[in-house]
Amino acid sequence: MNLPRFPIFRPRRMRSTEGLRKLVRETTLSLDQLIMPYFLTEGAGIKEEIQSMPGQFRFSIDRFLSELEELEELSVQHILLFGIPNSKDLKASGAYDSNGVIQRAVREIKKRFPKLTVITDVCLCEYMSHGHCGVVEGQKIENDKTLSLLAETALSHAEAGADMVAPSDMMDGRIGTIRKALDGRGFSELPILSYAAKYASSFYAPFRDAAHSTPEFGDRKTYQMDPANIKEALREIELDLAEGADLIMIKPALPYLDVISKAKEKFNIPLAAFNVSGEYTMVKAAHAMGYIDEQKTVYEILTSIRRAGANVILTYHTKEVAYWVKTAHEGQNLFSHLI
Repeated sequence: MNLPRFPIFRPRRMRSTEGLRKLVRETTLSLDQLIMPYFLTEGAGIKEEIQSMPGQFRFSIDRFLSELEELEELSVQHILLFGIPNSKDLKASGAYDSNGVIQRAVREIKKRFPKLTVITDVCLCEYMSHGHCGVVEGQKIENDKTLSLLAETALSHAEAGADMVAPSDMMDGRIGTIRKALDGRGFSELPILSYAAKYASSFYAPFRDAAHSTPEFGDRKTYQMDPANIKEALREIELDLAEGADLIMIKPALPYLDVISKAKEKFNIPLAAFNVSGEYTMVKAAHAMGYIDEQKTVYEILTSIRRAGANVILTYHTKEVAYWVKTAHEGQNLFSHLI
């Protein structure tokens, strides 16, 4: 197509007012597309700020229910839960305990907030005494011996009332194992959000502090993905879809926008991306130093993730974005158009 050239064609004409810019905006962002992650811990009366993640907290269940009242007023509809147990062992028994912190929390949340979408992270690292995401023998993470524990964990979350389970361990075959276990216990309608392309990233450091899940030895490079690979990510996604995943996640988001874009192009399915703890903390730190405008930066980041192809964004900024939406004044708030 041969477009007319300057001075007949002036692209700036459609940028001259905010109304015109909105009219031709190619990428839209909505609160409906955001999921807010939370950390839940044992005990009572606890709301403990996470030092490495300013503005984020570890909540006991009772204090978390109060937090959800605030979230409801802000029209946030989707949450992801990470559990932090009091004790850990070599079998991650707290992960699939029917009276574990996540299982109890889900039951209470669904009683009080039945319309809230409750997604539970299915992993073992927070519950293993060694901090790895699977069963360890010697210093080897045993893939196949881990699968049954992941399935038990997913089942316990389903039985508690979770709306979706999200395996984040990166063990081979875990989606098929979990799908079979859920179907066999009458949960064939429960969707699985798979952390299909989860990279071995330095951006997880604040999360590991928040969840007390730093490995006691080695690293997670034998099961999380090499940051250099994109074709491997596409294979991982294809495998998880074949095993029964309903929604695919790519994690982290910003350093892997190309992976999100390629995955969307290849599979054309609903995609999620996790704007992870390190990405969140960098924004907070730079804003605290006066180097960037937080609201403008968050808007640009989330828009870039959507533009790359993500339908769903998990981000620790969700609550503050909702607050910005609620307190928006025409012409003063980048999030004033979100619904």
